[in-house]
This record gives sequence, C-alpha cells and structure tokens, in this order.
Amino acid sequence: MFLPFGLAISALILFSSKGGVFYRQNRVGQNELEFSLLKFRTMRPDSDKQGQLTVGMKDPRITRIGVFLRKYKLDEFPQFINVLFGDMSIVGPRPEVKKYTDYYSTEQKKVLLVKPGITDYASLNYFKENEILGNSENPEKTYLEEVMPAKLECNKKYIENQSFRTDISIMWQTFKRIIS
Repeated sequence: MFLPFGLAISALILFSSKGGVFYRQNRVGQNELEFSLLKFRTMRPDSDKQGQLTVGMKDPRITRIGVFLRKYKLDEFPQFINVLFGDMSIVGPRPEVKKYTDYYSTEQKKVLLVKPGITDYASLNYFKENEILGNSENPEKTYLEEVMPAKLECNKKYIENQSFRTDISIMWQTFKRIIS
C-alpha cells in the first residue's frame, strides 16, 4: 500500500543528493540484541562520523530534502520493514545506539526487555528533540543528563501501561502531531 509513496521519496533522495536512498544504523533492541535500523537517508554520506546526535534542522549535514523528510518524520517510514522482520513493533520504546545504552542504569535497562517501536510517549514528548539539542551549548551533555533520562521515564510509563488501547492512543497522537 505504501510502496508508491516510498518510491516517490526514494526518487527525491536519489535526485537531490549523492549517496544511497537508505541509512542503516545499528541499534540496541529487545534483550540488548543489536539490529540494523532502516531510515531514509536525510544527511550527506558519512555524516555520522561527525557525531550521532543531530542538532536542529540547520545542521549542515542534513540535505534539503532531508529537512522536509525529518520535519514530517517521513525518514522513519522504512522502519516498517524492521517491523516486518520482527526487530521492532509499531509502538514501543525507541531503539537507541549502543553508545548511549551503555550509560543505562540497571533500572533503565528494563526498557530493553520489550521490543522497540517506531513511536512511543518519548517520541511525542520529544517531537522536537533536535531543536532542544540545537539550542544547547553542549548537546551531548544535554542529551545524556536531561533528554535521555526523561525519555527513559516515558518508556517506563509505557511498559507499565502497555495495552492495545495505549498503543492505539499513541499511534493516533503521533499521527495528529505529524500532520499538525
């Protein structure tokens, strides 16, 4: 159903900048197993070597089409392939890179007991995370000391209240946030 939409985005990426259509990044999933998360490429090739945090939409590594894709969260679309492969679910704690899960406390590691998702409470509460980090003098420190712990608290809330009804509510809220 989404194939024509995905093909259109792929063509825009291919014709607007050098590099492939997809970006793969190792993330830590359920039971601390790593998997390759798939996204549409929104940055210039090898940009992740300059840092893994994106600091606002004015980050010079982001392509013009990438700004649009990120604004409407369209870069996340290929993660439905991760859902089909069983690495992710639609709703669940967002998967993190190992560099950051290494900082998790024993209590925080409980979020790694469930399947990660495309959207969750933290995605809603930190919808403009890039702007928060972009306005910080030290984005890495802000992420580690403020954003990441708050997102993990959101994830714990989800795990404690996990249900079909909660998932539908989070999906609906995500849809409304994207179109607004």
